[in-house]
Amino acid sequence: MERRIGANALARLVGPPPERGSAYAWLSDRIERLVADGRLTHDTRLPSERDAAVALGLSRTTVTHGYALLRERGFAEARRGSGTRVRIPGGPVSGGGEPVSGVLGGFDAQGGINLTNTAPAAVGGLAERFAEASRHLAAYTHEGGYFRDGVPDLRDALAERYTARGVPTTPHQILVTTGALAGVAATALAFVSPGDAVAVEPSGYPNSLASLRSRGARFVPAVESDDERRLDVRATAETFTRRAPKAMLVIPDFHNPTGRFMGEEDRHDLARLWAKHGIVGIVDETLADLWLDAEPRVRPMAAFAPECITVGSASKTYWGGLRLGWVRAPRRYIGAIASARVTLDLGAPVLEQIVLAGLLRDQSGLDDERRAELAGRRILLRDAIARACPGWSCDLPDGGLSLWWRLPGAQSSEIVRRAALRGLTLTPGSAFSLDGRGLEGRLRTPFTLAEDDLRRAADVLGEVNASLASRT
Repeated sequence: MERRIGANALARLVGPPPERGSAYAWLSDRIERLVADGRLTHDTRLPSERDAAVALGLSRTTVTHGYALLRERGFAEARRGSGTRVRIPGGPVSGGGEPVSGVLGGFDAQGGINLTNTAPAAVGGLAERFAEASRHLAAYTHEGGYFRDGVPDLRDALAERYTARGVPTTPHQILVTTGALAGVAATALAFVSPGDAVAVEPSGYPNSLASLRSRGARFVPAVESDDERRLDVRATAETFTRRAPKAMLVIPDFHNPTGRFMGEEDRHDLARLWAKHGIVGIVDETLADLWLDAEPRVRPMAAFAPECITVGSASKTYWGGLRLGWVRAPRRYIGAIASARVTLDLGAPVLEQIVLAGLLRDQSGLDDERRAELAGRRILLRDAIARACPGWSCDLPDGGLSLWWRLPGAQSSEIVRRAALRGLTLTPGSAFSLDGRGLEGRLRTPFTLAEDDLRRAADVLGEVNASLASRT
């Protein structure tokens, strides 16, 4: 299906024309920035010169010159009978999806649709923020550039953010990392020894599970309620009494992959359980800002468990390419985590930290446009797959970035194999299981791609589901 943008939509994105200066150069610059920020994608058809002129309040000649300048710079291409289309000079670079541990090898659909990646495209205006941050870089270049704990401005911004959320925090409690996974790895290195029991939810993020497994951790699964929407804290407490875990990794906010959200009562009960058994709580808040319907009136886990260690990330909220995360921990723990971290890496890149500090202060979380866009894509994909795949079902999550499907049978890996042959790359349910073999009756489908790609993915899944049904 052809990608296009209407004249009115383009007018909203570029804003009002300048009162002075060259209007055609302004138009070219604005569209170029939209392409750089990912808000206009490669091969999108621009509105006709006549329609754009009316919507923007410019002359057609001005729009013609603006489009011509775009073409000269390599950001547009005119095709006979097809109008002017957006181009990315050199073409878009593929392969920027999120690597996931446990994905079946040999089925990477190059040039197809990658539905393994939950990280959305970058927030709007990111290229401009990098340009602005570069002007502040000189303040950091007079030394070697290694800021082990993070640049002060970013640590200040993160501490302010936690304090505003109801968890008083000082910058000395913050350690900036190269992503949430690096935070989990450094924390595990500091507190988990080979052979230690670590409690985890029955399904989890594959990369975090792999990180704990590499430390030699023995997994102790928490117990879910019958409907899988809550953890059964009482049954979990009985398990902990028998197995005595050293630590517990939990995703309380829009759990990946299930979408489960932990309410205040469950957070309170789990915090009491940690305190009773002397368990180090490791809280992954990567998805905490990704509510899609109404902002939850729930305090962070650290408000209930002051001794817990919280890990966060910029990848899902702002952009995975920033490669930044953080750890927020009690003062008595942060030194051990920082010491463990230097065996993994020596610090995060400075320019990206300057960018993130600005984002946190100006736009803490998703903006309204991005939130509405993701909420719409969530419903679009749910409805499209439900129509294409009779017998599949899922609970619509209130936030997060993916749907967690119940399949008619234990066929997740076979679906992944057949979908790959049709150009659709997926992650099997087994990748989210503790032993890498379970959850064959489940499939995760992120909804972060463009709407056309999501529809195509649903069509492929419909074909695969029909082929499996005919086999039986």
